Amino acid sequence: MVLSLRREGGDQRDKIKPKEIRSNMDELIHVNGIDGVTGTDLVPPMSTDEAASLAKSLPVIGDKAYFARFDPAGHPLKGLSFGLDPTNPAVVGWAVVFASGESEAVKQALQPLIDHRAKTIPADRCLVLDYLPGETMKTWLKRHGVAVGSIAPRKVPYYLLLVGEPTAIPFEFQYLIDIEYAVGRLSFDTADEYRRYAESVVDYETSAAPPTTKEIVYWATRHRADVATQMSADYFINPLFEGTPATPDADAEVAIAEVLKFRSRLFKGPDATHANLAEVLHGETRPAMLVTASHGMGWPLGHASQRPAQGALLCQDWPGRGSIAPAHYLAAADIADDARLHGLVAFHFACYGAGTPALDPFLSNRGGGPIAVAEHPFIAALPRRMLAHPQGGALAVIGHVERAWGYSIMPPGVGPQIVPFRNLIGRILDGEPVGHATKDLNERFAALSAALLDKVDEAQPGPRPSAADLASTWIERNDAQNYVVLGDPAVRVRIDKIA
Repeated sequence: MVLSLRREGGDQRDKIKPKEIRSNMDELIHVNGIDGVTGTDLVPPMSTDEAASLAKSLPVIGDKAYFARFDPAGHPLKGLSFGLDPTNPAVVGWAVVFASGESEAVKQALQPLIDHRAKTIPADRCLVLDYLPGETMKTWLKRHGVAVGSIAPRKVPYYLLLVGEPTAIPFEFQYLIDIEYAVGRLSFDTADEYRRYAESVVDYETSAAPPTTKEIVYWATRHRADVATQMSADYFINPLFEGTPATPDADAEVAIAEVLKFRSRLFKGPDATHANLAEVLHGETRPAMLVTASHGMGWPLGHASQRPAQGALLCQDWPGRGSIAPAHYLAAADIADDARLHGLVAFHFACYGAGTPALDPFLSNRGGGPIAVAEHPFIAALPRRMLAHPQGGALAVIGHVERAWGYSIMPPGVGPQIVPFRNLIGRILDGEPVGHATKDLNERFAALSAALLDKVDEAQPGPRPSAADLASTWIERNDAQNYVVLGDPAVRVRIDKIA
């Protein structure tokens, strides 16, 4: 998790004021992911001038014409024909997209899920597609006879399940196709893991009584001397759990769980321990959804712990910077074979919570080019373990590739802004497919991309943006880009059956 402010001190009673955060946005930008070797910050801070320089020099995937497709009211043009219900895969279609050269063993392992979808989705829009090496979003759509802005379910269905590692189907392809389509990804090490996930989804969707209860659990660390987790606990998790009171310029918002008649539990600060999170994942009571907010763990390039533990969730047990041990974070190895995850939808607000790119999209070697952070891009081990659990896996895990910045919660110059996350959780608990429920996050990425391209376009009239303005827009945009769904985007909570 990242925030451009560091302040010593602070506990549960020391709630940070939004204006205090905003007043410090022009100071050094601190990248606060926690190093698994040293227990300190993963990378040193950089100035807004350095960030602005990077914003001008590093490429922005996509193009202005694509990102700027908004109507005069500011609503994105999603490309579905009028009258088509985007929450109904039987109408808008579903497809599995295999990476080129994917093994027959993996394809056969997913066949139960494909056959299951074919029972409710017409054959002309329940498809098996492929992705060829080097294809961009545009070239892939063109090969299938579809243009940007025009979804044709019988050619490219709205719900797309990508199958393959990000070395085979790049993260960048997923980010862009996800703006218009409802996209998820599966990436496991073995065919047996794919089989377990497929069979788990089929079992959840066909059983008379789903294994989960009508409950959502929130879990948020709040460390002393750590503004990032204090902010995410106070201005992200708290209003999601409690709702917000009315103010002179905003109506009151009732807690999502109360609106949708879900029970809710909160583990915050001293309660956000390794033991309590493990109990949620292993206990008798199975919530339908888990939302966490914490630091995610990171390791240096080539370190033995990077693949098995990058993105692990740092718990309240951590004593503070300069000290770190496996007992301080929950990793894939902590999910035992008797865990009870079947039917869960999880959202992790944490650095590397969903995956890690090969190159750092934010930092460069001070003029020497992008910094390599991993030998290859990869999906985090924790969500992979959750999805393919031997006793029945989670339906989906939503998380962040790379570091999760505090800008997602509190953009520069304004107070807390969590509507995209509130809507995401609300749509999931209301029974919408998970891939469609992320639409607000994808639209924010598109809007910020268009704004950034305007700022770096020297042909635009008017004064040029300041270094701080350019840097903050660039960080906001890169951060918004990196939220992804792991799992079948068509899965949904069976709200009609859980109690």
